[in-house]
Amino acid sequence: MNNSNVAILGAGNLGIAIAEGLVSNGQFKPENVFVTRRNTKSIQFLKDKGLQVTNSNSEAVKQCRWIMLCVQPAQLDNVLNDIKPHLNLEQHVLLSVITGVTIDKIVQSVGDFPIVRSMPNTAIAVQQSMTCLAFNDRASQVEQEIVDIFNCLGETLIIEEELMAGATALCSSGIAFNMRFIRAATQGGIQLGLDAEDAQKIAVQVSKGASTLLAVNESHPEQEIDKVTTPEGCTIAGLNEMEHQGLSSAVIKGLVTSFQRIQILKEQREKESA
Repeated sequence: MNNSNVAILGAGNLGIAIAEGLVSNGQFKPENVFVTRRNTKSIQFLKDKGLQVTNSNSEAVKQCRWIMLCVQPAQLDNVLNDIKPHLNLEQHVLLSVITGVTIDKIVQSVGDFPIVRSMPNTAIAVQQSMTCLAFNDRASQVEQEIVDIFNCLGETLIIEEELMAGATALCSSGIAFNMRFIRAATQGGIQLGLDAEDAQKIAVQVSKGASTLLAVNESHPEQEIDKVTTPEGCTIAGLNEMEHQGLSSAVIKGLVTSFQRIQILKEQREKESA
């Protein structure tokens, strides 16, 4: 086993994004990244880029130190049963990106290994993820190594595990929510006379600029809003209309609904495994 190798078990959209991010960033060489999927034809393009592609989770685990669990929740038990005979307490670290699955749940299946819950988003493919991390006690010894890996793929934040459901709604689902806002802004631009390509380009850059202002200035959104609103101006008129139509309320309700759905799915899985 090579301590520089990482296995990504389950090459769905997020697993592929993680693999591409690790390689494009230079954090890992392509030959050090093992990616698994039952049907490897759909990820042949990763093999063409030099990544190790296999349909055997156990073979990938044998070759790697870092084991990323990226499968669907319903598949997790089978995957853990498959790889358990090949796990070594002195060598392997498990990182789960599976929504609603607790560290304790994984410990019950494989034993008291170093386990990290990680909630990135698909922007990890372009090194712009927001990744929230929670560690069990055994994983504390590799905390800095894990943070270093994900810092190369965007920003990281260490949180308590009980906050992971909320972080999932804001971080992972948040990508989709922001995409929908950009799409709406693009549609509005088209209605105002811009062609679709120009409208989307403007909407994307404005969104990027707004985020960068907050990150660089370390300011509150309302401070930046005040800089572009003038008495009886067009900006405040538009903002007020958006609020009248429920913009902030809709965003908050959407986040709460996602959070509640995560909790429901977690409870269902706990009942099924009881």
